[in-house]
Amino acid sequence: MSRRIAVFGTGYLGATHAACMAELGHEVLGVDVDAAKLEKLEAGEVPFYEPGLAEVLKRNVENGRLRFTSSYEEAADFANVHFIGVGTPQKKGEFAADLTYVEAVVEKLAPLLTEPAVILGKSTVPVGTAQRLAKRVRELAPVGDAAELAWNPEFLREGYAVQDTLHPDRLVLGIDSSNPSATVEEVAREVYAKIIEEGSPFLVTDLATAELVKTAANAFLATKISFINAIAEVCDAAGADVVTLANAIGHDVRIGRQFLNAGIGFGGGCLPKDIRAFMARAGELGADEALTFLREVDAINMRRRTHMVEITKSAVGGTLLGSRIAVLGAAFKPNSDDVRDSPALNIAGQIQLQGASVSVYDPKAIENSRSVFPTLYYARSTEEACRNADAVLVLTEWAEFKEMDPSTLNEVVGQKTIIDGRNCLSPRRWRNAGWHYHGIGRNALFD
Repeated sequence: MSRRIAVFGTGYLGATHAACMAELGHEVLGVDVDAAKLEKLEAGEVPFYEPGLAEVLKRNVENGRLRFTSSYEEAADFANVHFIGVGTPQKKGEFAADLTYVEAVVEKLAPLLTEPAVILGKSTVPVGTAQRLAKRVRELAPVGDAAELAWNPEFLREGYAVQDTLHPDRLVLGIDSSNPSATVEEVAREVYAKIIEEGSPFLVTDLATAELVKTAANAFLATKISFINAIAEVCDAAGADVVTLANAIGHDVRIGRQFLNAGIGFGGGCLPKDIRAFMARAGELGADEALTFLREVDAINMRRRTHMVEITKSAVGGTLLGSRIAVLGAAFKPNSDDVRDSPALNIAGQIQLQGASVSVYDPKAIENSRSVFPTLYYARSTEEACRNADAVLVLTEWAEFKEMDPSTLNEVVGQKTIIDGRNCLSPRRWRNAGWHYHGIGRNALFD
């Protein structure tokens, strides 16, 4: 059954969700206050890089199933299913999440609901937020209890967002147990009918559990990454190989191999802020001791950046002053132009501050990088970035960097030194080509 859906927020989450809901056959209205962003979307252009999204967006704008507006009144008249997909950034100077944008949607939308409607929150919020907002919706909406709010967290991986929306490994729906109703679940099952028919599990919980599913998942993934990075430090000290170790323990089905990749750590718009917000909320609830381990997870992650600067300094003779450093990668992960809390860009900036001349190349994230670190030099190709470099740093594992032929850079660089911040290169291949290879927790005997 086709539904009329409004999606509030047309950033990474909102634009992806709106386009994919239209792809499922629904009539969708994307809502945002950013006129420039709306103009691009209405023209079928995605204002950020996400593989496959441009095609889905353009197709559904052209067939009329997807439109955009800045009018809440139009959205309230058009739809009876409303998704909240706005950002929840970290508060300045605090660990807690800033809920300004989520709360603004509720405050503006709820008073306009004169017919029964369902609001489904997708934004990542601290536990307890949805219960509070559900009560607020009922207070503000002219239809009272017929305006229902539930929480339907997103689990998108940047670079795979379309796949994760249309073919998720699970759907979670948190329902307000203080105002029980079968309507919300029925509506959600209709919205996601095609996905459920494919076999994706559909889990119904209370609001608090749904909120915690997302934050707990991100905390676990962050913990796995920091765990293997801590083990990499031990491997460096012991002369062991962290990649071989990760492969070995990854065969244990209780552990698994995913997210056991040592390197410069995690970044982006989700993991760092979400684990910090999780810690802050646990403290507010009086359960701060339960999540004290996340402070070390965060500390290990941030330490990786400083460690990479020190490796680079050592590789060029003990000082970065006057050296020329090539940085390959600026996005926090491949297949994305997102540089929010990017370890790669942070490292590049730290190296420059210590007196090096830094040249950065990334296939998609140059413009976003320039807005954050305008003082860095941004090259148009790998070869340009590496010209006369004393060391080449691979900090984002784009396929074109992983597949680089050492011989193409032999005559370009000043010194044949490559530092693999993502352990994505073959040490043997680079060493056989005459390069000094430095990995993270890697033993020269293994490849």
